[in-house]
Formats: sequence, C-alpha cells, structure tokens
Amino acid sequence: MKTSKYLKIAVLAMPLILSSCASKKKAVVEEKPLTAEQRSGLGFIDKVRENAIEKKFITSKVKFSVEVGAQKLTLTGNLKMKRDDVIRLQLMAFGFVEAGRIELTKDYVLIMDRINKQYLKAPYVQVDFLRNNGLNFNSLQALFWNELSKPNQYAATRNAADTIPNYTIMESGDDMVISIQEGKMEYSWLADRKDGLIKMANMLYKDRLNGTSQLNWDYDEFKSVGTKIFPTKSVITLTTPKKEVKLGMTLNYVGHETEWETRTEVSNKYREVTIDEILRRFMSL
Repeated sequence: MKTSKYLKIAVLAMPLILSSCASKKKAVVEEKPLTAEQRSGLGFIDKVRENAIEKKFITSKVKFSVEVGAQKLTLTGNLKMKRDDVIRLQLMAFGFVEAGRIELTKDYVLIMDRINKQYLKAPYVQVDFLRNNGLNFNSLQALFWNELSKPNQYAATRNAADTIPNYTIMESGDDMVISIQEGKMEYSWLADRKDGLIKMANMLYKDRLNGTSQLNWDYDEFKSVGTKIFPTKSVITLTTPKKEVKLGMTLNYVGHETEWETRTEVSNKYREVTIDEILRRFMSL
C-alpha cells in the first residue's frame, strides 16, 4: 500500500478511536450521601486523585502505531496539552510534515485532514459518537491525563456535603477496581492497591440490537514527571461488533512547553466536512 494511503488510514482512525459506541442517553451520575462501605473506600479514591499531575502543561514527542484489521502503520507526532483548556494530537509524515490534527477544547472538537485539506469543527453536542457516549472534554481529559472521570459537576475533592459519585470499589489481587454503571454504560478503572496509580480505564456499552462495544485504555511505563508519576505508554483499543481499531501511543521527552498557540486557525483552503463523511471514508478502506 502506498504511503499516502497509510497516512489516510492513520488520520481517519484517530477520530474513531475517540468513540466507543452509540448509546441512547448521556451518562448521568447522581451524588448521594456516603454509605459506610463508600466511606471506607473514600481513602483509596483520594489516593488515586493524589496522583494527578500538578503541571498545567504536558508536551511530548509521540510515536503512534495504528492497527485497523490487517493494516498496520507507525507514525511520529506530537502531543500538547494544557489542563482544563486543550488537548492536541498531531500526526507527522516523514517526521516533519503534519498529516493530521485533532484538537479538543472545552467548547469544540477540531479534526483536520491535512492530506485532503478537509476539516470538522463542531461542539461536542453535534458530534454524535461523543454526545451519545457521554464523552466531553472533561472525560477525555481524564483519559489523557491518567485520572478518574469527574461525572457531571463532581469536583476532584470532596465537597462540604461529603458526597461522592456512587463508585463501587472491589479488590482484585494487588489492584483495586473502581467502577460505576449508568444505563447501558459501564465505566471502570484498575488501580494499583499500594500507590493508587491507574493502570487501565474501560468504557463498555451493551445494546441488545447493536451488540457490545468498548473503549479500553491501558497505561504502562510510568516515569517521573515533576513530583508525580505519569504513564508514557498507552494502548487504546476500540472494539465494536464489526471492527477493532488499536492505537499505540508512546511519549518521548515529556516536557512542559508553554510557548505554543493553544488554538488552531483553519485556512480557507480547507473544506469543511461532517463526521459522517470522515467515518464513511474510514469504513470504506
């Protein structure tokens, strides 16, 4: 297969990785007073949250591996993140030419296909595979920053009412499983019992008509970043009844660069397309 077609596969696979399946309702988590069992597990939840990176910026060179069926591709790129503001992934061709870009902000999703000069820019509520799965900037940021999701308005620390989302905490050997279920969606995290580091995050969707789909994010190769520990290797797997897409992401030279534009201006040379067009082209490969 020619290099240009491999690049197209990579660019089109990136937005699909962000989806897990099409659910009917956005996940909603109610806050309730702590039970005795929840209170006993609250200390562990706090331990997990204490691992959050204190830096406001994380930047790194990245090595990507993309697998779609029998097709495999390795590319380099960049990851740039500013906490509570933006997540940007850039795919590079030949090490220096940008082939594609995904930019996630609080207000919108931007997907750029620089090969074909096409782009999608839309608020989360207009991107079905994000809206239907309850995925927004906060939940996606939690995945990239190796943190627990913060359903609805729940903050990182306990509020005055001493409430917590209705997590279930179970023992699993040397690890602890933190989970929560809302409707057809099941969310779970596997964290080390001793240090509270999140090793895996999983989002599972069950539907009688469309089958089971899931997004699984494995974290590995934790290294020191400031005073905290951060995973430098991730394997993200999207499994649907019809297809499996796997993205490997390895960070190199993790830093905290601040001098970069946090918003991308799209040239008028680019044609705006819909997410359906991008996914349709991907599914036809």
